[in-house]
Amino acid sequence: MNVYARLDHRTIGADPGEMLPLAPSLERRRLQCYLALIITDIASLLAGAWLAGFAYLGRAGAAHAVFNAQLVLPVFLTIAIYNSSYSIQTLRRPLIGMLRALVAILISWTALIFFDFYTRSGPGFSRAFVTLAPIVGSLVLIATRLLMRAFVRWRCGATVFNELVIDDGGPDVNIPGALLISAEALQLKPALDCPFSLDRVGLMLRNIDRVVVSCPPERRSAWALTLKGANIAGEVIDDTVVELGAHGARVIAGHGFLMVSAGPLGLRARVIKRTLDFTLAAGALVALMPLLVLVAIAIKLEDGGPVFFSQRRLGRGNRFFEIQKFRSMSVCRSDKDGHVSASREDARVTRVGRIIRRTSIDELPQLFNVLRGEMSLVGPRPHAIGSQAGAKMFWEVDLRYWQRHCLKPGLSGLAQVRGYRGATDHEDDLVNRLQSDLEYLEGWTIWRDLKIIAMTVRVLIHDRAY
Repeated sequence: MNVYARLDHRTIGADPGEMLPLAPSLERRRLQCYLALIITDIASLLAGAWLAGFAYLGRAGAAHAVFNAQLVLPVFLTIAIYNSSYSIQTLRRPLIGMLRALVAILISWTALIFFDFYTRSGPGFSRAFVTLAPIVGSLVLIATRLLMRAFVRWRCGATVFNELVIDDGGPDVNIPGALLISAEALQLKPALDCPFSLDRVGLMLRNIDRVVVSCPPERRSAWALTLKGANIAGEVIDDTVVELGAHGARVIAGHGFLMVSAGPLGLRARVIKRTLDFTLAAGALVALMPLLVLVAIAIKLEDGGPVFFSQRRLGRGNRFFEIQKFRSMSVCRSDKDGHVSASREDARVTRVGRIIRRTSIDELPQLFNVLRGEMSLVGPRPHAIGSQAGAKMFWEVDLRYWQRHCLKPGLSGLAQVRGYRGATDHEDDLVNRLQSDLEYLEGWTIWRDLKIIAMTVRVLIHDRAY
């Protein structure tokens, strides 16, 4: 629901008594939601301890449990505030807030147990109680947080955040949940030589948390200065950022620098990803060794040719490596550079080859590439150098193709679990998988890798494997 402000009669273009629509203020309402969440989290912690103590020792146990929970509360609140359990992000994404609060519960109870163990200064804790209390408290907190979603929506609306888009003749912008206004219709101008025009803009921005301005290039500087003076988080649309793929900006010695590449994953992320790769790849090789031996024997018996097929492909940092696969084509008809994609009823594919390609077994030797550090379990699939989409080389279809090589190539990837695999007869066949690969590169997490690994099992057998 909009509120309105009466314009000063001196404001340029204002009629006497003209009312300008404003967004409702959400800052105070968000503070109310933070306070409500803190109160309900405290109540959940105490209620969980009381229920655990009562279930274990009756009324006496419940009283003792509440006393122990009071010792936990200061630690819990400190951690919850520190890990942003009460923030705009947690209001907009309740699941994140819930998980952060649960982490705070676990750490606070663990800290109390260690303190009592090392100092022997506390009342002592039953192992059953210190197991039940955080579990029950967590369950109660989950229930109350779910109920609080309705309260937050009632107080702050669906977005919890006032975002405004000012259309001043620039590219069309559609931001879900944002308010959209026309600068021309409301006579909003970044006139740096007219205080009254700036006042009108400032009034319109009252109660707004973030504003986005879409305007022609010649007005971007004026809008940037106007937003700086309006004391608001502001952004000006500039599609050059998209063309360059910029990640951020900074100013040095009076020059603007757009960061167009972010470099490798951080050290901790690389260690975690490499540990996951090595552990699962080594375990998979041990478990699948009987199958690998049987497939090798079948390939050798069919035509007497080599068991493995090696092909040079581009990996991380645009560097070549030799990918390993079980050979699925006749030796004399193998396409070393991958100029011709395999097709249905391809005469080059052997009988054993059809089976192992259909079931993705031909890809299993790449586990050795993973152990050597040339590949990862999850990442953009490496393509043959001569691969084409339609009549064009992959990089001729979209130059963003080269961005895929900022991470190690993977045995599987986001594109593969979405079904974008197999022959690339048309340009769209590449575009779809490229878009998925770029989405994967936007931000790595171990949880997404584990999810993709689990989803890969469902697509091992697919109808586009020729």
